[in-house]
Amino acid sequence: MDLRPELLPPPVGRQRLDELCVEIERIAELLEAGSETAGEAIAAFNETTGHGYVALDFAEYDASRNLEEFAREAARPARPMMTDITRGELIEIVRRLLMATPESDYYLRLLEANVPHPRVSDLVFHPSDDLHDASAEQIVDEALKYRPIAPCPPGQANVPSAAA
Repeated sequence: MDLRPELLPPPVGRQRLDELCVEIERIAELLEAGSETAGEAIAAFNETTGHGYVALDFAEYDASRNLEEFAREAARPARPMMTDITRGELIEIVRRLLMATPESDYYLRLLEANVPHPRVSDLVFHPSDDLHDASAEQIVDEALKYRPIAPCPPGQANVPSAAA
């Protein structure tokens, strides 16, 4: 299935990628030097990208990806929310995740932003025994059937009363 253009990873221009690479390396160097300005640099980076990166993301990014992959991720939306996403589109997104494409990080963020399940990545990458070797359809159905538990109103608790 083809995905509509709004669901595809947005292209990132070479200039923007290069700018972000320079800034990521600068922040990593500030952290390595123990600079007090590292926190401010991270906050400014997050402000311009819309992400919520922390010091560890910059200090150890090369353990899981290369510099350009980090910059590409930062250049794209942190939570690409789509109000009209369909079950079929979610299934295609999971299929693309299961194929482990270079764009998997974007598809994972897209999936996480558009299903209610708080640990949807576990359904894909670390499934329980009943979802082991599950199809993309089964993973999406499991993610969509999740319903959060509503919190109790203030002053009320979910404990039996002493009179009972």
